[in-house]
Amino acid sequence: MTPRTGPGLSRRTLLALGAVGVAGAALAGCTARVNADQNADATQEPAPAHTIDSMLASAPFLVAHRGSWDNWPEHTMTAYRESVNAGAVALEISVCATSDGKLVCHHDLNTERTTGTKLVIKDSTYAQLSELRVDARAWLGPQAEPEEMPLLKDVLDAFAGTHVLFIEDKQGTNAKALLDLMDKYPDSRSRLIWKQSAEAAQIAAVSKRGYTSWGYFTTKQLDLVPELADQFTMLGVHHSASDEDIAAMVATGKPVICWEVHTRVLRDRLVKLGVSGQMAANLPYLASDVPAATTDSFADGVRAAGDLPWAVGAGWDMQPKLSAPSGTLLMVAAANSSYRMGSMSPVTREVYSIQFEMRWPNTLPADSTLHAGMAFGQEDDRPYRVLIPSEVGGYHLVIRPTGEMSLLLRSPGEPGGLRLSSQDTEPVKAGSWMSFKIDIAPDSIRYSRLDGAGWSGLASDRKYRGGYFSLCRNYPEDAPVEFRSIKVV
Repeated sequence: MTPRTGPGLSRRTLLALGAVGVAGAALAGCTARVNADQNADATQEPAPAHTIDSMLASAPFLVAHRGSWDNWPEHTMTAYRESVNAGAVALEISVCATSDGKLVCHHDLNTERTTGTKLVIKDSTYAQLSELRVDARAWLGPQAEPEEMPLLKDVLDAFAGTHVLFIEDKQGTNAKALLDLMDKYPDSRSRLIWKQSAEAAQIAAVSKRGYTSWGYFTTKQLDLVPELADQFTMLGVHHSASDEDIAAMVATGKPVICWEVHTRVLRDRLVKLGVSGQMAANLPYLASDVPAATTDSFADGVRAAGDLPWAVGAGWDMQPKLSAPSGTLLMVAAANSSYRMGSMSPVTREVYSIQFEMRWPNTLPADSTLHAGMAFGQEDDRPYRVLIPSEVGGYHLVIRPTGEMSLLLRSPGEPGGLRLSSQDTEPVKAGSWMSFKIDIAPDSIRYSRLDGAGWSGLASDRKYRGGYFSLCRNYPEDAPVEFRSIKVV
């Protein structure tokens, strides 16, 4: 079988030089990453400089939202650089001014969320901000290095000549200073785009300077589209808007860019609706439909592109804890939750196996009927939480403290599921690792516990054969569950 692509998507092959070889297939608008270790004597043409015109011509295109903040610390030089290396044609940059007039790249008006220290940027000097670091370890993993907050000038020096940049004045008081700085760069009007809320007042000054503009409308502002759309070159809409509202904005004839996009299923929905571009929070994952790996990367201590907790809008506390030394992932949040292994999905083979190890490291759930395990067979990357109705169907293999393994089938909208098979094994011991294997064939599913005496069960069913799978903790009680050694074989 060949890898699935979303309907309407354009694919191109990413080629890296040297020993890297074929890297995958990308959404139109993404460029090849050049291997920095290539032979210095090899002749190569310089990478083309992207412009607003070339970006629009490559639609549907991806813009690295906050520098693709599912992958790197947001609005840092590392995030912008790595997004470009991953193939981004455009970067989205938020800007605030310090008390001494320095323009820095930062989304929030204060630094508490990103650094752990609360400084109001407009009341702080750049020297004070320079002492802080953008620390995304709670979201990305313990090995994600804290990063400096960059000056906008340094970012423009690095990328204004080669990439399209969306620039937003978050404080709403720095239009002149921003536009004056933008004017200093050659061909700035061919690459720099003014970004603002649809109701912000700066658009008159921006239009007078001759810059392309992108005015974004929240769901509460959609009734203002007929009144305000004409003053912008491009329009923006949030992904939570209805299909009808997005289609109506596309029907204005102006390029529409939707924010913010974390999943392939949302990406594909937006392409079908005709949007020109997407503000991508997870750019490497969205730029391909090919699994990046067949084993987990927990030992790296940084979340792999595509791996995400079920809720990305509920705060960084929903991210499970990665441990590089032990190569484990601990689902500690007291919530019925799942963790999508997007870096290893979709599996497109008709016959394959998923192996994993699991344990309750400290204490077992007090209620012996509670369980954890793995969900699989989903057709796309929408969240699948056991006992919570989901929009996507599939299977889940669950293990209870009693040692019982159960395989269930669940249709969209159902909370529980239909038990297909169960198998008793020895009772679970807190702190002891258990090893499991799920064998998927066109007409059957075999599940096994490999530690101890070895037990297995079999179910004949072929309803769901999607290639996405997730780790699952299926209860809100305070009993963390841990996983390691996830493999597709």
